[in-house]
Amino acid sequence: MSGAGDASPAESKAELRVVGTSVTHETEALLERLATSVGRRTPHVLQVGSRTSVADRNVRNWRSLVGKRFNRARFVGLDLLDGTNVDHVLDVCGPLTGLKAGLGEEAFDLVLCCHVLEHTRDPWRAARNIEGLMRPGGLVFVSAAWSQAFHAAPDDLWRFSVRGLMRLFGRLEIVSAFYSGGDVGLDVAYRVVRDGKPELDPRSGAVEQGLFQLVLDHEDNRAVLARQATERLPVSRTYMPTLFVNIVGQLA
Repeated sequence: MSGAGDASPAESKAELRVVGTSVTHETEALLERLATSVGRRTPHVLQVGSRTSVADRNVRNWRSLVGKRFNRARFVGLDLLDGTNVDHVLDVCGPLTGLKAGLGEEAFDLVLCCHVLEHTRDPWRAARNIEGLMRPGGLVFVSAAWSQAFHAAPDDLWRFSVRGLMRLFGRLEIVSAFYSGGDVGLDVAYRVVRDGKPELDPRSGAVEQGLFQLVLDHEDNRAVLARQATERLPVSRTYMPTLFVNIVGQLA
């Protein structure tokens, strides 16, 4: 496991910065990185968890985005259930041999896995399978919930941090990482960087805690509880309603 934020002692003295960005900008950067990676070759793209529903008001249409950027891109949608935008009904947690039998042996230049891992029964197996479907030098974009209300689709099992995703995807070099919110119409994101590269050292956690956690005193707690529609247990802190962690990794 390695990260683009690994630095020499001299570089580690560079200033740690929180950089404002947007999911739209990071999406465009991902597709530009893909274009550089494939050159003149037609990209082969897989979306894990591709099924769309009327509830997906704030979910990007990756098939459309990739199609607009690459005229002849080969886009494949995989999901556990059949539906709109699904080409293959397969379990990303199943045997890799079964996935390759269903999808074909040709490896993928980009794998998209957004808002899926928290619902899988075995995210470790899912991560290994995704790595096994990628072309050497290929890219993966993972977006997973860190803070989000329970949403069983079909179940809700896990939450992840950036470094948690790094543990899952041990074969990847992390080339980009950012945080994003989930409110409809809100396109705000943040990157924690050092010397222009993602800061992946656990010591940066203090910065992340300051960004995304709000500690309330007793009176503020009481005011928050008073505004709830139903009775709630007293809390000592509150978090952003929805927060996603996002990584872009490259297979060595």
